[in-house]
Amino acid sequence: MELLTLFIGAVLVNNIILSKFIGMCPFIGVSTNLKSAIGMGVAVIFVIFGASLVSFGLYYLVLEPLGLEYMKLIAFILLIASFVQFVEMFIKKTSPSLYKSLGIYLPLITTNCAVLYVALDNITQGYDIWQTMVNSIGVPVGFMMVMVIFSTIRERLSGNDVPEAFKGNPIAFVVAAIMAIAFSAFAGLV
Repeated sequence: MELLTLFIGAVLVNNIILSKFIGMCPFIGVSTNLKSAIGMGVAVIFVIFGASLVSFGLYYLVLEPLGLEYMKLIAFILLIASFVQFVEMFIKKTSPSLYKSLGIYLPLITTNCAVLYVALDNITQGYDIWQTMVNSIGVPVGFMMVMVIFSTIRERLSGNDVPEAFKGNPIAFVVAAIMAIAFSAFAGLV
């Protein structure tokens, strides 16, 4: 029950984009169409899950026994950069069209603070391996869910009559603010 609560909290209540405003660059940049949003969401799920598990092991099996806990930030950044390079090569090889549609935002996963946030948060919160796994799946699932919802709204908005001053990113930020208000209703859920 505790793991289910952690998962629901990560997806809905403490949604990384709408409650913490972390990961806004790919959220705004890639969410112009549904296919790109899904591709970015899947890539972020893989990177966050993999990087969090390896960083958990790195911290508790290497850094902590050697008394190098202060090196966790630099170690996690290097680890995340390696994971993103692997994902980028994999997507380029298996789906060149998705690779092209994600463009610059795929390498930006390296600097996406959401990936580093989850890896550090798992350590800071003192999660065990099961809690780390659940949180490391819940956060990116929430990220992807919000990206998919947002991209479908943006696709619908592109075909509607929007005042000139609000076209493009301004209306996207208005929609994101409304979504954040709507998701704040989940605050008492967990």
